[in-house]
Amino acid sequence: MVKKIIKFFYKKEKKVEEKKQTEKSVPRGIFSTDISQDLFYRKQISLSDIHERCFPVKAPVPVDKDGNAFAMDGLNAAFQLSQPNAPIALLDWYSRQGFIGYQFAAILAQHWLVDKACTTPAKDAIRKGYEITVNDGIEVSEEILDALRQADVNYRLNENMVQFVRFGRIYGIRIALFLVDSNDPKYYEKPFNIDGVKKGSYRGISQVDPYWITPELDAEASANPASIYFYEPTWWRVNAVRIHRSHLIIMKTSEVADVLKPSYFYGGVPIPQKIYERVYAAERTANEAPQLAMTKRTDVLQIDIDQALAHQGDFETKIEQWVFNRDNYGIKTIGLTEDMKQFDTSLADLDAVIMTQYQIVAAAANVPIVKLMGTSPKGFNAAGTYEEASYHEELESIQAHDLTPLLQRHHLLVIKSEIAPRFGIETFSTCIHWHALNSLTAKEEAEIKKMSADTDAVLASIGAIDGMDSRQRLISDPDSGYNGLSIEDENEEIELDFSNEVENDPEEKEI
Repeated sequence: MVKKIIKFFYKKEKKVEEKKQTEKSVPRGIFSTDISQDLFYRKQISLSDIHERCFPVKAPVPVDKDGNAFAMDGLNAAFQLSQPNAPIALLDWYSRQGFIGYQFAAILAQHWLVDKACTTPAKDAIRKGYEITVNDGIEVSEEILDALRQADVNYRLNENMVQFVRFGRIYGIRIALFLVDSNDPKYYEKPFNIDGVKKGSYRGISQVDPYWITPELDAEASANPASIYFYEPTWWRVNAVRIHRSHLIIMKTSEVADVLKPSYFYGGVPIPQKIYERVYAAERTANEAPQLAMTKRTDVLQIDIDQALAHQGDFETKIEQWVFNRDNYGIKTIGLTEDMKQFDTSLADLDAVIMTQYQIVAAAANVPIVKLMGTSPKGFNAAGTYEEASYHEELESIQAHDLTPLLQRHHLLVIKSEIAPRFGIETFSTCIHWHALNSLTAKEEAEIKKMSADTDAVLASIGAIDGMDSRQRLISDPDSGYNGLSIEDENEEIELDFSNEVENDPEEKEI
């Protein structure tokens, strides 16, 4: 009797243990949006857990002019979470959307779709090129501008601009350092001064990945919220060299709030961080298509289950043979008393479901699906016209805020180091005018030329312009087809020879 009781409790305990192991072996959801599974198998979430996840890096430690850290009362109150009036589970999900790290962002950028989302805008922004002009009120010859354009080629400026934007999107920050040879050992540590650049001292642009650099903030930048440089690194240390921020051109993507800047190492939100989960969902959805195409037919065979279980070996052999021949070319045989049915899984609109997932990726990356995938949008009844206009606005923003400052600093250094000493002129600054991003068809160009000609005709009819003004416009327009003409002097008398016409016209002879 005692043995039976012990055996009973032993079995009960064993069942409880097996139940625990079964619960642990249940797979968790891959997606971070799968809140229900994630919360079920995770410990109870507390506000302190969310706090530690949101602010892995607290207030920065300031340094003095020699680079030594010193103690100082920080603004730690800003890094404290109060009890929120929102579901804790929802806050926990949002808190997991934090910085993924530069190394992981680089790993994600290996994926073809993530790479296109970061590279395509960089190449498109410079595709149409730019014009260099001077607005300093000084006369600059075309020869000097040609020398400046040649310097852009020599310093591989287009390649540098593509790299600047591409890696800026990958990491959320990109730092361009302008290499200048100087006899002053603290040239870079001091604020930038163009007078410190000597003849032949400029050597080009160096770009540094963010995991090789260390931000340093002085007391003003780390503890004075009223400062215009609050929470902006005063120096960036590269290879043990302190470089003042004024020597650098820094590109940032979406900037975060001040309290999150230390966690992002004073950079922006990387594009891979924004889209990596949506890319995973899109690729998983696309992989479902061939699997569904191969398994969309389900065969149902009506048999006598009792007989099948009574002869299980023969039944399993028959099923294996059935599966082996289960395709469009195989022959299936059934008994006279058996009934066979086939059910097909509908694949209608599956392509729209797949493309919709990729369109979400495109929306998060601010790149039209037409550019990202090379196909027209599906599922949203969109023609792509608005997406193209919005994309051009994004590219114009990249040109104005990121590439133009890079170009102007490069030109300033080239002029001071090479152009000005070569031509014996004073240093001047340049203005960058980017060419229009949209490409016109031949028909659209012809229609524009026709409208311009009609406009000239109307203005000439009211005496606002004359033929020479229209001629000047055609010559100055490189796409007019008449830009090779020469401008005749307005006062020059043009003599016409009618001798041949008089000789050939009998009526004119009599006169």
